[in-house]
Amino acid sequence: MKQQLIECVPNISEGRDADKIKIISEIVETVEGVKLLDVDPGKATNRTVITFVGEPEAVIEAAFRLIKKASELIDMSKHSGAHPRFGATDVCPLVPISNITLEETAKYAHKLGERVGKELGIPGYFYEKAAKEEKRKNLANCRSGEYEGLPKKLVDKDWKPDFGPAEFNDKVAKSGATAISARDFLIAYNVNLNTTSTRRANAIAFDIREAGRVKREGNPITGKQVLDKNGEPIRIPGKLKAVKGIGWYIEEYGIAQISYNLTNISITSMHVAFDETCKVAENRGLRVTGSELIGLIPLKAMLDAADYFLVKQQRSLGISESEKIKIAIKSLGLDDLKPFNPNDKIIEYMLDQGEKKLVDLKLNDFANETAGESPAPGGGSIAAYVGTLGVSLGTMVANLSAHKAGWDEKWKFFSEWAEKGQAYKNKLLYLVDEDTNAFNKIIDGFRMPKGSEKEITDRKAAIEEATKYATQIPFQVMETAYQSMEVMQAMIKNGMQSSLSDAGVGILCARTAVIGAYFNVRINAKDIKDRKFADDILEKAEKIYKATIKIEQETIEYIDSKM
Repeated sequence: MKQQLIECVPNISEGRDADKIKIISEIVETVEGVKLLDVDPGKATNRTVITFVGEPEAVIEAAFRLIKKASELIDMSKHSGAHPRFGATDVCPLVPISNITLEETAKYAHKLGERVGKELGIPGYFYEKAAKEEKRKNLANCRSGEYEGLPKKLVDKDWKPDFGPAEFNDKVAKSGATAISARDFLIAYNVNLNTTSTRRANAIAFDIREAGRVKREGNPITGKQVLDKNGEPIRIPGKLKAVKGIGWYIEEYGIAQISYNLTNISITSMHVAFDETCKVAENRGLRVTGSELIGLIPLKAMLDAADYFLVKQQRSLGISESEKIKIAIKSLGLDDLKPFNPNDKIIEYMLDQGEKKLVDLKLNDFANETAGESPAPGGGSIAAYVGTLGVSLGTMVANLSAHKAGWDEKWKFFSEWAEKGQAYKNKLLYLVDEDTNAFNKIIDGFRMPKGSEKEITDRKAAIEEATKYATQIPFQVMETAYQSMEVMQAMIKNGMQSSLSDAGVGILCARTAVIGAYFNVRINAKDIKDRKFADDILEKAEKIYKATIKIEQETIEYIDSKM
């Protein structure tokens, strides 16, 4: 079964005392299998967003320990800050990351809440996907009245807590209440303005957020509220759905911000929220100077932002991931207030830290590793890397052609080829390490014990499966390198003719990758006991080999005719 991962993003009501924040956040790492990803304190809000990830049971244990420690160190009766709040651990959302549904995650939220109520005596509410009634889905409803309103709220029959005591006792006076949820990935995102006016920041927030503003008679600010037939205020919706927002003044920065919660980035993305805010701000005589990301963000959200701004510039989308990240940071002004380090803010990069990969080595270190006494990395990994270099050259020609003066009407054509090239490049880079991993699986099989009949049987089965896998990986190298030749072929025919030789070298590299990987397919397939499997993959490999040789010959002839 694939590993299930959930993220937990508790917000604690302490953003100024570094020692307390450190003690509370680091308690999660006392649980084995939990990784603390980010701690993001805010002085003006007096609030810290903590992010950690792990398997579900480990995560809810870590969350329980954090809520307990926060209730011991934070006294809500003495708390003040710009952000709405009602508890020491104000909110504790659980977010599905991989191989787990939102519905399954909600069950873990219920399990955590019940334990918090029983063992810690802290009252609270389940919201969003964990909510047990409609009106509690919205966090704002659960937290209305904030900490100061808890004495009345907890004894109100309509707002009886979902867990914990329904009374404002001495313990609750210190801890406050906690809201626990299961929700989709939420981005906490602040947009910076060239003003100190909270009122003007709020005006923009009301223009943008889904809830909009209350409709009024006459003066839109001071006029009498317009009510519906049930006596409820009629609202004028904002421009964007799945967006919550308020304006506030941040003393430590000396500016006003619009604080957004983007509750579903597949509906409203970060870059759309930013761009629409820029338009509304300009209409109101203000200017957006940049933005601030609170907590972590998925890699895709950053890459989507980069693509959005690249399209506006009519620039190729087929540039490297690292370049796209730079484009996103600068376009959104994420480094306006403080440095923005992608390795500390992008969730996938945080999870990858510590993993040693061949492709992360410097060129000379990779060569030294290959030249060493270890049999890995071997020919399969090198074939994959040569293929990477080949399609990288083809992608380079596509990007150069997309940016060529006088070819502006062709930029989309070349951008699409560059994107294809990047996809092939990324697959081949993955296969560089995976070929070595596949070889190591065979070694692991041979190291298995063989002291009993069962152990001997298990060992043979493991070696057979590992050998099949070690044959499939170089076959994937062959397949991918062969397919990648379409990029170079297109660039030889349609790209900048001054780069004809570059695309030609790309074809030769791809050809080397195919033949090199073919050798590995053949040498590994001979040891496979399942001959039907072996014969089938060898037949497919031979077809790719012959087709590759044909393309190489045609390319050389074409280039010779042009030079």
